[in-house]
Amino acid sequence: MSLRPSPRPTAHPLRYSYGTNGLTDLRLDDALSLLADLGYDGVGLTLDHMHLDPLAPDLAARTQKLARRLDELGLGVTIETGARYVLDPRRKHGPSLLDPDPAQRARRADLLVRAVQIATDLGAHAVHCFSGILPKDTAGEAGTEGQEVTAEDAAWKRLAETLTPVLDAATAAGIPLAVEPEPGHLLATLDDFHRLRTDLGSPDALGLTLDIGHCQCLEPLSPADCVRAAAPWLRHVQIEDMRRGVHEHLPFGDGEIDFPPVLEALAAVGYQGLVSVELPRHSHAGPQLAQQSLPFLHHAAAVSTPPDADRPPNPGEGPTDSDGRTP
Repeated sequence: MSLRPSPRPTAHPLRYSYGTNGLTDLRLDDALSLLADLGYDGVGLTLDHMHLDPLAPDLAARTQKLARRLDELGLGVTIETGARYVLDPRRKHGPSLLDPDPAQRARRADLLVRAVQIATDLGAHAVHCFSGILPKDTAGEAGTEGQEVTAEDAAWKRLAETLTPVLDAATAAGIPLAVEPEPGHLLATLDDFHRLRTDLGSPDALGLTLDIGHCQCLEPLSPADCVRAAAPWLRHVQIEDMRRGVHEHLPFGDGEIDFPPVLEALAAVGYQGLVSVELPRHSHAGPQLAQQSLPFLHHAAAVSTPPDADRPPNPGEGPTDSDGRTP
């Protein structure tokens, strides 16, 4: 495999990274070397047992060593917290911020606080997280006036309360916490993000992770229009191909997204963070897809966008068929 960097459009301001959740068959240093050799600007680092385990001993020393390596390679970094089994070997993404058990919710919050500290030590530009799926055993609660509060409303309250200490840590560190709308989760859409933001009083530390594929999957706006709508809160971007109504992360060209308008919109709104390729189910072909993805993005960014390129979403029934499946 040739590792020559892909030609970079000199006039385009976007910076690209690749998520380590799509390179889990590689040692972390091998993955970082690969991305630097290919010409990526950064890495979306998922904290997991094979890549900077946040729960193993000597975290501070390991993080300092990684910081030096990132600096040597000239790679920026975003901290991702979507590892499937980092907290519980039997429950995918468990426990979540919505877990019925307060002690279990606190474990997730502690992981996010650790992620903020790691982000500080690495000079990361954001910490990513998501809400989790509404647990089946979530019950309603009595409101302040004695009225019944629905299970969903109770979950929103639980989410805001559990995130509060994480936001306090992010505020103190000066690093945004970028919440991702995830198909099938309690917080699944841009509208849901704004509900959380309102519930929390619009703290400056609360930002948004926008996954371009998720926009194609279930948002009523086109992906490019989602970028424009999300611009004031946009702190992290994930990108891959996807089809309408199907929550499946696909290599570029295998889905339905028209990418030049999306990249044009990101540049036009002045997005300064990393645009991170997100292919967590393709680790078996990670090196090859990393090599193919960057030239695709550079080419898409260089294509001039026709006036009608921001077309409406492709037709499809229902928001998603993922049933809460997170990659």
